Formats: sequence, structure tokens, C-alpha cells
Amino acid sequence: MVPDYAKARQGRRAHYDEATIHAILDTGLVGHVGFVAEGRPMVIPMAFARSGSTLYIHGASKTRLMGLDGQKLCLIVTHLTGIVVARSSFHHSVNYRSAVIHGEARRVTGEEHHCALDAITNHLLPGRTSELRAMTAQELKATGVIALEIEAASAKIRTGPPVEDPVDLPSTLWGGVVPVVTALGTGIQDAHTPEGVPLPASIRAAQAKFVA
Repeated sequence: MVPDYAKARQGRRAHYDEATIHAILDTGLVGHVGFVAEGRPMVIPMAFARSGSTLYIHGASKTRLMGLDGQKLCLIVTHLTGIVVARSSFHHSVNYRSAVIHGEARRVTGEEHHCALDAITNHLLPGRTSELRAMTAQELKATGVIALEIEAASAKIRTGPPVEDPVDLPSTLWGGVVPVVTALGTGIQDAHTPEGVPLPASIRAAQAKFVA
């Protein structure tokens, strides 16, 4: 199925092009997955990865999420980029980029299962799986993967300073934007890492994703 990137109602901050939506997904660290289970709405933060028009979500094989094969899901990724400071409470806001994805869950098996797990690891730390030992059969069995085929998607983006009433502007109050910056700090090795072992290339690559 070809994803529908223009299904939602148009809005002044809305974007429906594939490139914008993919860029938000590909730099997001956490996706919030929404679904209905046993008649109750659920939202769970999860690691994920995108491959083409498919999103992969992983978890323990026996979790509730892994039993949603064939059900409708929603996944949201949000980047908060600034606090918008105005001269009235009404006009305070935030700058952000967000993507909302709708699709149907599909339980992943076989070779795709292994590839999806690699993709999720490499989404967080690009190239990390090439630095690791292979997963064991028991580890693969214990970890389930759900694919979310993108059926409809939309993005919303706010940038810039506050939008204020003209009557509020001639004042001595401060107005503007306080940037919110996403960055990865220096890796802190654990007690089992020998002294002098350099930081792996995958961590350097992950840090570079958030350098302006």
C-alpha cells in the first residue's frame, strides 16, 4: 500500500510531504505507540526504526503489544525545539516538529525479524550492530517485532517567535524563544570496559545526528 501523506485536514502548520515526515522519524529517539487493548486506550513509549514506508517496534515476545497483529496502531514522534515566551500567558507556546503515523500492525517473522532488530539498534546508534556479536537464537526468540505499515501520515511544525497582539508589544517585558537542544553527551564507560578502549564509531555517529 502506498502511504497517504495528505489525508488529514489541512492546517497552517501541517506538512504532508514524505521527506518532512521521514526526517522527523529518522531523528526521533522515542516513538509513542497508541492502541486499544481489552477496550482500553494505551500509549507506550518505545524504540523504533523506519525502513522505507515501514516502522519497526520491538518488545518482549509475550508483551501485550506483540499480540496486536492485524490491529490499527498510531505512532507519534515529537521534537521539542523551543519555548516561545510572549508578553501574555495566552500567546506562550512551544516550537516543535511532530509526525503522526497511522497503520496496521503486522507481526514480523523470519529473516525480516532479524533485520528489523538490527534496524532498531542502528537507529539509535548508527552502525552499532557491526560492532557486536550476533544475537543468539534464545535472544531472537525472546524479542518480538511489530511492523507498522504507514497508511497515513502527517506532520506539524512550529518555528519562530511569539505571535502577539499589537497592543502588548510596547512594553518592557522580554519576549522571544528559549531553544531546547537535543544532544548526546560523552559516553561513560562501565566497570567492565578496559581502560583505553576508544569510544565506538556508532556512538560518534549518533552524536553527530544532533549537531547543528
